[in-house]
Amino acid sequence: MSDPLISLGFAPGPLALDAADLADRCGYERLWLYDSAAIWEDVWLTMGLVAQHTDRIGLGTAVLVPNLRHVMTTASAILTMERMWPGRLTIGLGTGFTARRVLGQNAVPWAQMSRYVQQLKSLLAGEVVEIDGMPCQMIHHPDMAVARPVEVPIILSALGPKGQGITRDIADGVMTLGPGDGSWNTFVQMVHGTVLESGEDSNSDRAIDAAGPWWVMSHHSSWEASPERLRTVPGGPAYLEQLEIERPADALHLAVHEGHATHLNDRDRILVDAARDDFEWSRSWVGDIGYIRERISEAAESGTTEIIYNPAGPDPLREIRAFAEAAIG
Repeated sequence: MSDPLISLGFAPGPLALDAADLADRCGYERLWLYDSAAIWEDVWLTMGLVAQHTDRIGLGTAVLVPNLRHVMTTASAILTMERMWPGRLTIGLGTGFTARRVLGQNAVPWAQMSRYVQQLKSLLAGEVVEIDGMPCQMIHHPDMAVARPVEVPIILSALGPKGQGITRDIADGVMTLGPGDGSWNTFVQMVHGTVLESGEDSNSDRAIDAAGPWWVMSHHSSWEASPERLRTVPGGPAYLEQLEIERPADALHLAVHEGHATHLNDRDRILVDAARDDFEWSRSWVGDIGYIRERISEAAESGTTEIIYNPAGPDPLREIRAFAEAAIG
């Protein structure tokens, strides 16, 4: 059993460079930048700035979503990164929860994901591939880009058995939220939560502000599946009522995903406050240093090869430092 690599997930935005510099100094293996254009700044521009201001840390996308970016555009971005900062990039792709849902659209079908990945790999190999019914190829002049083939690891975010089956066939590894099963060479587990201060209660205001943005996402998922599901949870009816006050019926999704993965919004706090007396963190890693280290050991035993810690709340730099102390030392 090998210890998993410890990496950081972060949203492109005003604190991204500070987070990258801190993660680099704290010993995180990789910085994975999110991609959802409606709620965060641009992933590639931010990644280029991060690469320019750091020397060691690896870089990844967590995750790009087909049809939000033409496959040729993605291939060209990869080509640029490999010329300027060779060997630092890993590509994460996903079918799109928030990146699609915040636009009022369903996730991309796995058949479309499979086609996108195969097209991307062919383009990076220098091959001619059919895209939108026409032959396409990266035809950059030798003076204008690195020569093909270009190889970068491709990791797919896949939560269910169908997606994971496709991932085994077309990608170099999987990214998901739960523990591994020992059958993957590359198993990337996304985790979230907060490292408690000595003597701090797990339901302190600070802990809820820091870990709450990921906790509440299960309710956002329930709403996407069926808004009526929220009527059965504490605070659900009041949450739904507030949604309808603030947005018209065809734009409720815009309110639901405000602050996704980074901040609790006022409507989210309705759900948090209603559950406060019987609050359970479920999948969130909320505990002291010893608890965090136990969870990392459990992840390693399950077959996880890399952990992506996703800080949130008003002071993510504090979360980065605290998790590094627990996980890296």
